[in-house]
Amino acid sequence: MADNLILFDDGTHRNVLLPDFDPGTLAVQANQHLVVHGTKGMILDPGGHKVFNRVLSETLSLLDGGSLEHLFLSHQDPDVLAAANGWLVSTDAQAWCSALWTRFVPHFGLSHLVADRLHAIPDEGMVLDLGGCELLVLPAHFMHSCGNFHVYDPVSKILYTGDLGASIGQSYRVVEDFDAHVPYMEGFHRRYMACNRILNLWVRMVRGLDVEIVAPQHGALFRGRAMVERFLAWLENLRCGIDEIDELRVPERS
Repeated sequence: MADNLILFDDGTHRNVLLPDFDPGTLAVQANQHLVVHGTKGMILDPGGHKVFNRVLSETLSLLDGGSLEHLFLSHQDPDVLAAANGWLVSTDAQAWCSALWTRFVPHFGLSHLVADRLHAIPDEGMVLDLGGCELLVLPAHFMHSCGNFHVYDPVSKILYTGDLGASIGQSYRVVEDFDAHVPYMEGFHRRYMACNRILNLWVRMVRGLDVEIVAPQHGALFRGRAMVERFLAWLENLRCGIDEIDELRVPERS
């Protein structure tokens, strides 16, 4: 078995962080998460072509004869969905992404034979059934994509946040020292998140949920209520995106 990190397992419901199948390359590091309820599974942001075969193999191994029901695509980036066609051809899963991106996904080579299994998530989000477990698909627009969603699992109390909370360059998988971790994520958030206002709206929404783990698509996760709250409080006070821009200038010609 690969070096999986089991985030939750009560015998019926499991949440697994898969290994980094593509370390040491020029590509940005990306996490793949699997949620299994009974015999049904969902893979979140399954990644691009370079990791497809290994992620698929590990996913099917973890399902152990069960079925992959859902392919969740938080936004339109290639590290999220470049291999979507392979997943839909190789499994019977239904794929879900923002209604804004359904007509862009075919540019990654989506076969017309599986196109009817790519479904639009409405802007307000939705409830997604996974073998009787109701997962909440939460609106997270402009963090950083204009059509962006997160997933909250009420059984494990894990919130999957895509690029929000992403960190780059650290070697650990779980944040132990929040202050020491901030430099690994601050630059990314200042550039990729739209503005502080949208972060505050998101934090207000999330504080209404019971969250034990925040699991981003890149880098280390935040485990425990105290660490989750440190992350939420940091977001509340972060200037980012258009907050940081005071003017635009025409480049000087030599």
